[in-house]
Amino acid sequence: MKSDNEFRRGLIDGIPIGLAYVAVSFAFGISGASKGIPVWALTLISATCVTSAGQFAAVITMTAGGSLVELVLSQIIINLRYSIMSIAIGQKLSEKSTLWNRISMAFMVTDEIFAVSCAGRHEITPRYFYALMSIPWISWTIGTLLGATANTLLPLILRNALGLAIYGMLIGIIIPPARQDKHITIVIILSMIVSLLFKYIKALSFISSGFVIIICTLIAATFGAILFPVEEEETHES
Repeated sequence: MKSDNEFRRGLIDGIPIGLAYVAVSFAFGISGASKGIPVWALTLISATCVTSAGQFAAVITMTAGGSLVELVLSQIIINLRYSIMSIAIGQKLSEKSTLWNRISMAFMVTDEIFAVSCAGRHEITPRYFYALMSIPWISWTIGTLLGATANTLLPLILRNALGLAIYGMLIGIIIPPARQDKHITIVIILSMIVSLLFKYIKALSFISSGFVIIICTLIAATFGAILFPVEEEETHES
């Protein structure tokens, strides 16, 4: 009975995440299809790699003719935070969790699932986590399929209009935290400036888009970590 309640609670907690994922994955499907990537390939990417920023960066790198090294490095840097989240979740897993449970659960560690699973819970059971990740995974995959399919069926004018939604989505992601913390605003502006330098300085134009993403991320993250380190008290509170 307790296990059934855990599974039911996980499903309920996963519904809001799943609804949000449909919109983002739909935008990813449109973005990838507009760059010539087949619908089946985009759907497979979303089904096996649930990371919005990583997937958008991967599409840019692949369609720009980037190397495999660029693709791998960019994914490692962008998704490195998931390793920290997985360690934190691992500390809360029930003693009955097997090695297979830990490996399979790590597949769906995202920002939202991490926040929901750890909020107010002293112990995370595999049954709860599997239920929590199921609806977001289905939504992410189906959303990509719908977005990619819509891009191939809709008129060009509508495809272009929907393509603008991607930029709106990205702005919507960075504005709220930037308004709350001026340090984040500074780091965002720095990354934009560095990106513009690579675009408009001819001496840097030989660097591919994949490495530009990597360099901008490293510079901005390093700058933020050195000048605005997280205090020990803030770490404990978070």
